[in-house]
Amino acid sequence: MAQSTERLQRYLADELGECRNEDVKRRLDELSTFDAEVGTDQVDAELDVLAALANETRYTLVRVLVAAQEELCVCELHAIVDVSESGLSHALSTLVDAELITGRKDGRWKKYRATNRAITLVTVLKGSVSHE
Repeated sequence: MAQSTERLQRYLADELGECRNEDVKRRLDELSTFDAEVGTDQVDAELDVLAALANETRYTLVRVLVAAQEELCVCELHAIVDVSESGLSHALSTLVDAELITGRKDGRWKKYRATNRAITLVTVLKGSVSHE
């Protein structure tokens, strides 16, 4: 911490032309309010969502469900991804836990749909990638 404070002090001296202990304390206080606004629980929840998407199979499933704009049966999803039934089940469970998809039983079939969270994230990600 002392090393980061010294570095902050050098940075503030460059930015302000001089740097007093009060300047460092004021900036540290400002920075701590940013950290408090984010909150550990919020960061953990967001990381859970990102971790759920950080796998090719799971991301493909989400993308397909977003593109479909309707429920798809697990048997349809299985035809799209090259994983075992157990791997598919685990991937779908992870996505449900992250609230990216919802599932419901329809007789003997299990159907899944993308949530608004998934639609929003896929839309943002698609828009953030340049296609040169």
